[in-house]
Amino acid sequence: MQLTINGQRREVPDGLTVRGLIEHLGLTEGPVAVEKNRAVVPRAEHAQVALAADDVLEIVHFVGGG
Repeated sequence: MQLTINGQRREVPDGLTVRGLIEHLGLTEGPVAVEKNRAVVPRAEHAQVALAADDVLEIVHFVGGG
């Protein structure tokens, strides 16, 4: 299915949840903030929120460092 992620169209497997997308993108190290169709998805809901074709997501991945 096609999604827009951080402004770019991407092909991802069908049937993903927000959590599944985070894993698919390899963003499992450190916290992430996700906005789906202009609404923030609370981290506690990442595993339950399903994605559909043409959803628009913004993902911010926080990394430590100094």
